[in-house]
Amino acid sequence: MVTVADMSVRIGTVAALFRYPVKSMRGLSLDGADLGWHGLAGDRRLAFRRTGDQSGFPWLTASKLPELIRFAPRRLDADGELPTHVHTPDGAEFAVFSPELAAEVGRRAGTPVEMLHVRQGIFDDAPVSIISAATIEEIGTLASQPPDVRRFRPNILIATDSAVPFEEDQWTGRRVSFGEGSAAPSITVTMHDVRCSMVNLEPDSARATPEVLRTIVRIRDNKAGVYGTVTRVGRLEVGQPVFLERSGNL
Repeated sequence: MVTVADMSVRIGTVAALFRYPVKSMRGLSLDGADLGWHGLAGDRRLAFRRTGDQSGFPWLTASKLPELIRFAPRRLDADGELPTHVHTPDGAEFAVFSPELAAEVGRRAGTPVEMLHVRQGIFDDAPVSIISAATIEEIGTLASQPPDVRRFRPNILIATDSAVPFEEDQWTGRRVSFGEGSAAPSITVTMHDVRCSMVNLEPDSARATPEVLRTIVRIRDNKAGVYGTVTRVGRLEVGQPVFLERSGNL
């Protein structure tokens, strides 16, 4: 009988997990998270919409308002994945759906906004993003910047056993699973992650360091990390072994 182990090879471990409850706001580091058909539970379920924008992408993101990455969603009770409040860079705290928060963000953005809840999430290309620690280290070294995973906003950071930068580029079209056994949650890697100016933003200050994106453009044709769609739901945990489906030549 062919087992799951026969069909895959270990490539590393889950080094960190992140949820971004409000699109472009600060992310939350997690010890574990449920992986559903629409990505990590609670990930990018909320976003500010520019109320006067008639384009096909009305969401307010940090590419329009860099300070948005300094707003920190938080939940005041223990139940649920969605935030109840947002802590602003100035130290104020507002309820997530309050007119006061919308007014504060709208003032900074120079346009009226409203908070929306989209149950299936608001994603750029796919519901799950992955990057390796080796890739982040390499970009930081070549850009002469401290390596900081927060610039890249992944859901899953993998410490690969090989520690070879950009190894994840080779996973496109293949399945990655987390944990052992036939019921392990998994995703199928669908595409490279084409980067935008958000990687230039220093996460604590929102100061722009353009050399980060310039480095990615120069060495990897503007790609770093990968996107995937969920092929089996389940529980993700930091420290889980990560397996890659064997290709025909393995």
